[in-house]
Amino acid sequence: MTLFRHYPFRLTAASLAVAASLLAAGPACAAPEVVRIGVATAGGGSPVTWGGSPGGVIRAQELLEKAFEGTGTKVEWLFFKGAGPAVNEALSNKQIDFAYQGDLPQVVGRANGLKTKLLLSSGTRNNLYLVVPPDSDIKSIEDLKGKKVAIFRGTNGHLVAINVLAAHGLTERDIKGVNLDTGSAQAAIVSKGVDAAFGGYEYFKLRDQKLVRVAYSTQGKDPSLTRQASLLVREDFEQANPDAVQRTVNVFVKAAAWSSDEANRDELFNIWARSGTPVASWQAEFADTPLALRNSPLIDDFLIARYEAVVREALDQKLIRRSVTVKDWFEPRYLQVALKELGLDKRWVAYDAKGQPVQAVAQTGTQTGASAGAHAGAQPVAAAPTPAANAPAAPVASR
Repeated sequence: MTLFRHYPFRLTAASLAVAASLLAAGPACAAPEVVRIGVATAGGGSPVTWGGSPGGVIRAQELLEKAFEGTGTKVEWLFFKGAGPAVNEALSNKQIDFAYQGDLPQVVGRANGLKTKLLLSSGTRNNLYLVVPPDSDIKSIEDLKGKKVAIFRGTNGHLVAINVLAAHGLTERDIKGVNLDTGSAQAAIVSKGVDAAFGGYEYFKLRDQKLVRVAYSTQGKDPSLTRQASLLVREDFEQANPDAVQRTVNVFVKAAAWSSDEANRDELFNIWARSGTPVASWQAEFADTPLALRNSPLIDDFLIARYEAVVREALDQKLIRRSVTVKDWFEPRYLQVALKELGLDKRWVAYDAKGQPVQAVAQTGTQTGASAGAHAGAQPVAAAPTPAANAPAAPVASR
């Protein structure tokens, strides 16, 4: 089924001028032979995909491949069982060009010298859960003291788990932490190899099979106890291939618009279920949560504040050795072009640093008032290739 049929690009005089400037730039703007996207999860299904992000829709529907048709550029997706830390290694070795991963590993990579640019948000306010065997005597976070607990270190869930422990008077040293990836942690909790495990929506499947019990959830609590994910690009790739970056961002924004439409909730969850996570798990993860809140691509004050907090907390926990700047890390111009050209600059609500909606309306994709109020019933968007006229202005020097 073709999901995206509307929101064709409007060729404005400004965008045509941008295209002309890019063409004049010469070989630097030639289409790359391949665009490689690394995803910080093992994924599942055939083809391998993932859920919880508009990116999962793009992958399942091959929308990026369709957008690059006729350009000579091949699209490759790489999935990493080692999650964010493994993605950082691939970025360092220039094995991937774009990366979808969580906030903590992105910050760790930047602190370790990776030169990247954050392009847009893609799956924010992800919840964290603590699960235990059904017959466990663990009823609260406080009961974890001295217990063997699975934590996937170096991922965005790791830092949130530390913050959850701190909010209940514990530190990571008060538990017997066991570093396990997602699949290994699920096997360990079912076999009672650990007493408890921190993780995400993947545990709803085990809960529904009566193999675990959810002892704690951040769902509906302080938004600072949530995890953020975004799309980033290697800085050198971005500077050499602005048209390819714009084309990619356009597809992500289109998918975000479709994934934010409540009329598509059931179909969205069915698409995400192709990754192996059942529809019921997505229903539980997104219970009482507007799709637009989680699938917005905006770089607003909430997202920036969460990244700044991750830097501070990671430094305090000695997960990074030096502080890094955040605001100059974001490169919003591609997002701004996409929002304007797709007529989506009023689609999403921006949120302030505390996670509250911003009342002021502006026509950009970043900073305070980054977006306008959402409108109901947004239509699916077309999956047609992005014309060159919608490329961004010539690249600027990195900050």
